[in-house]
Amino acid sequence: MTTGAPRAVTEAVTVLVPTFNEAGNVGELLRRLGAALPARLSSCEVVFVDDSTDDTAEAIREAARTCPYPVTVIRRREPVGGLGGAVVEGIRAAGTREPGWIVVMDADLQHPPELVPDLVEAGARVGADLVVASRYRPGGSRAGLAGGRRVAVSRAATWLAKGAFPRLLRGISDPMSGFFAVRRETVATTEELRPLGYKILMELAVRCRPASVTELPFAFQDRFSGESKSSAREGFRFLGHLTTLRTSAPWARMLVFGLIGLTGFLPNLLGLHLLTGAGLHYVPAEIAANQLGVLWNFLLIEVLLFRDRRRHRHWADRVGRFALLANADLLLRIPLIALFVGVLHLEVLHATVIALLTTFVLRFAATEALVYLPRKAPRGPESRERHCGEGTDGCH
Repeated sequence: MTTGAPRAVTEAVTVLVPTFNEAGNVGELLRRLGAALPARLSSCEVVFVDDSTDDTAEAIREAARTCPYPVTVIRRREPVGGLGGAVVEGIRAAGTREPGWIVVMDADLQHPPELVPDLVEAGARVGADLVVASRYRPGGSRAGLAGGRRVAVSRAATWLAKGAFPRLLRGISDPMSGFFAVRRETVATTEELRPLGYKILMELAVRCRPASVTELPFAFQDRFSGESKSSAREGFRFLGHLTTLRTSAPWARMLVFGLIGLTGFLPNLLGLHLLTGAGLHYVPAEIAANQLGVLWNFLLIEVLLFRDRRRHRHWADRVGRFALLANADLLLRIPLIALFVGVLHLEVLHATVIALLTTFVLRFAATEALVYLPRKAPRGPESRERHCGEGTDGCH
């Protein structure tokens, strides 16, 4: 925890709430925020980013009529990035030019609205860039997690995240928390954020790297209404997102690329054994078995390494390009070995090792550039509505 001189909370505060079918919760959420915010925060607004298929937006519109602060609804027609993508869209809408805070919370009231001013005041008091509401600090509780399975999954995800990023998540006891306050300037470059699923805090902490972090304990509550959105699919998305974050550095991607390539020997050798055992000549058997290894490597790279870079090119195009590069590797390696042996007079073994390393680096660079060339994720069209309560002077 970082300490510093206390400061008054005079900056603007945006409470950012992503919603998906939370019509039964948003009215009570706005009522409790209305009781907690205005008396302690000089300037505040609530921004909902809604991906719902029910009447959540209408419920917000009705509840906003009596709110003592501005309420904005952003309706996304294409829910890119899931809940995390909704948060990023809300950060863009909130703006990052003026000083202030963005508080992210869920709409289901498992995050107590009364704690919002406490998060902001704690950050201002100690000069932190990020304030996390933690279930695992002394005084906190995860009682609202229904059932032992969800508790175990939450704990396992926390251990995995902190194990993958021991330095960047140092000081954050609950990287799976969806309840936190962050300074606007800390998230000024939202283009760096590429979330997948609902664990936006981990994404923000790893990519934006806030200079100082503090935490407040909180008791995770029962849902006010509706059902949890957690599922096995979200768990797999978390694992994929964790891998994507961990391999964001080029050296890490190259390492994983090489390890995946090594596993390709298994289907290659198995295919060669089966094909030659069936009576096929070893030359066509070698060619066919090599394609099994290529397909195996492609599938693992798609799932583990370049999961977030697949949107811009059709899968068949990716397969074709990847196979072409993988087979070109063989054609390039033999002339290189001949060059190293004939011209540089290297031993065959040394020449082979150098050729393997050379073609590996070239194939990694070519795969990244020609098959998975990064580009900005598409932003779906959206509509925005601002509703003003009785206590406001107008909308701007």
